[in-house]
Amino acid sequence: MSAITPGDHKAQLHAKRFDGIVRPYAKADVERLRGSFKVEHSLARLGSMRLWELLHTEDFVASLGALTGNMAVQQVRAGLKAIYLSGWQVAADANTAGQMYPDQSLYPVDSVPTVVRKINQALLRADQIDHAEGKNERYWLAPIMADAEAGFGGPLNAYELMKSMIDAGAAGVHFEDQLAS
Repeated sequence: MSAITPGDHKAQLHAKRFDGIVRPYAKADVERLRGSFKVEHSLARLGSMRLWELLHTEDFVASLGALTGNMAVQQVRAGLKAIYLSGWQVAADANTAGQMYPDQSLYPVDSVPTVVRKINQALLRADQIDHAEGKNERYWLAPIMADAEAGFGGPLNAYELMKSMIDAGAAGVHFEDQLAS
């Protein structure tokens, strides 16, 4: 009986990653649309890979809502492996308009990606500090699951919002099935 190595385990996870997914287009169709320059989104890519691995290797993934980078740093320091960013929290207290809104896509669309970016910057800084001090007992880049409300409009609005979430480094995004105001 042979042992499963971490590399084997990752290969098994990747093989299952797209089970049951049917796409009515080819890989070449997608590649043709992205242009000649491949943009890298390291935080989103690494975060999504980490989130996928956690979801498939842990019984559950505990997370709490973080509204600031400092909150996220404290959560990771306390042992949480993932961060949740609530649209409701952002609407009420961290949107880029500086106003208090209900959880109904009334606040500026860039608000959640802005907070995702701030949280990632704080986690990166915590990682840099630990690395400079020779500490490596903690995985600082906890994946961020972000709330995209109902997409802030139609399909193109949701597409642009998703691009912003990826650019900010969100590991996962959920869209709500509700009518926006």
